[in-house]
Amino acid sequence: MESEPVSNTDVPQGSKPFSKTDGADFPPDLSYQSGFGNHFASEAIPGALPPGQNSPLICPYGLYAEQISGTSFTSPRKLNLRSWLYRIKPSVTHEPFKPRSPGHGRLVSEFDQSNSSTTPTQLRWRPADVPNSPTDFIDGLYTVCGAGSSFLRHGFAIHMYTANKSMVNSAFCNADGDFLIVPQEGRLWVITECGRLQVSPGEIAILPQGFRFTVTLPDGPSRGYVAEIFGTHFQLPDLGPIGYSIVQKFGGELFTARQDFSPFNVVAWHGNYVPYKYDLSKFCPYNTVLVDHSDPSINTVLTAPTEKPGVALLDFVIFPPRWLVAEHTFRPPYYHRNCMSEFMGLIHGGYEGFRSARLTGGRINPFAISMGDGTFLSVAKADGFLPGGASLHSCMTPHGPDTQTYEATIARGNEAGPYKITGTMAFMFESCLIPRICPWALESPLMDRDYYQCWLGLRSHFECEGTDDEQGIHILNGNDETKIPA
Repeated sequence: MESEPVSNTDVPQGSKPFSKTDGADFPPDLSYQSGFGNHFASEAIPGALPPGQNSPLICPYGLYAEQISGTSFTSPRKLNLRSWLYRIKPSVTHEPFKPRSPGHGRLVSEFDQSNSSTTPTQLRWRPADVPNSPTDFIDGLYTVCGAGSSFLRHGFAIHMYTANKSMVNSAFCNADGDFLIVPQEGRLWVITECGRLQVSPGEIAILPQGFRFTVTLPDGPSRGYVAEIFGTHFQLPDLGPIGYSIVQKFGGELFTARQDFSPFNVVAWHGNYVPYKYDLSKFCPYNTVLVDHSDPSINTVLTAPTEKPGVALLDFVIFPPRWLVAEHTFRPPYYHRNCMSEFMGLIHGGYEGFRSARLTGGRINPFAISMGDGTFLSVAKADGFLPGGASLHSCMTPHGPDTQTYEATIARGNEAGPYKITGTMAFMFESCLIPRICPWALESPLMDRDYYQCWLGLRSHFECEGTDDEQGIHILNGNDETKIPA
């Protein structure tokens, strides 16, 4: 079963020119064009778009025509992604690229035994602290895990970022793949070649391969997650100042080139290959209305498919506020082993792993859900899965509710009435590939070394009283001695 199509994905209109990169000129209310995968057009100056053709001999206002292609020229029309930009100077006008110095060191796009390792153990990380030294989006970006290769055009990488400084007189270009950015703390003001995006926690931004962009921080420190895909693009699931430094990510390494004009000097553009954003609060989740609950795929917002039908290189799945009403049902996520690998993050609130808690002394847990009888379900522990943190459950690694969650759920039996999960937004990057984990992630002081202990208290509830000496069967309460037929 597939999720409801995203109904209002926003694409920047780029309605007027700009020259600054510190975000100070961002209007209070940006105007967006709505829709997903549509063919859009935008002009900063009326008449800047050539009428009737893409590449006239002389473009209006003496602009240069430049195409950016997100797919091969011969891709079927329904899959073809490209946009025409009409700019004051073409992007090719820059000095030669050279390796960025100092190098980054913690960006990976070629995952092998030399730079990463595998483990079937469940992993969890606490939120990262804001850096002490000035750090912009580029330097604050680091890889946690991934699989495949940007050179072979197949695979993905999962990064996280912490930044406290806006990018100044520089632009970032990812030649390896698409970025899906999930801010968790602090807004991002993103200037792209197609216009501007204001991206708040609870929203996502997709910056396609090849586009140049600058990230500024209007709220100061910012933290979040980034998924990167190689060789494909996300789709809906079925059903400034003079003098710039261009930082280009290529094969996981950073290169720089000097340019004596703004990379955002686009006056008009049209096409369907553009950066865009989406407000996750607009997503309408589906749910069961009788018994059991469906798998997480019903909450897929975006997918990057593979050639195998129904198998994703990377799915972006969310767990938003919603009602739980199923009868005779274990409502928390069930225990499972998955052929897909799951990387989870938390934007705000607590995840839906519940444990029973009764309020005392007038204290209120901000993550608690009232059950209507004085009992509350608490969806976060102080040392558990926190906003800004992450977890990784790789292919066929078992996972599910912790001991407290399970015991609290079955203790209520069928008395639990309908209740609503509120004040939370969790998400999952899910992939058919097995991720390799970077050494700095495995050795990080943020790693929760005791994560496995949350399941160690799970005990046997097996009960089956029977004596049949002829069959050699004697099972009593599961923990007692068990006879097995000869």
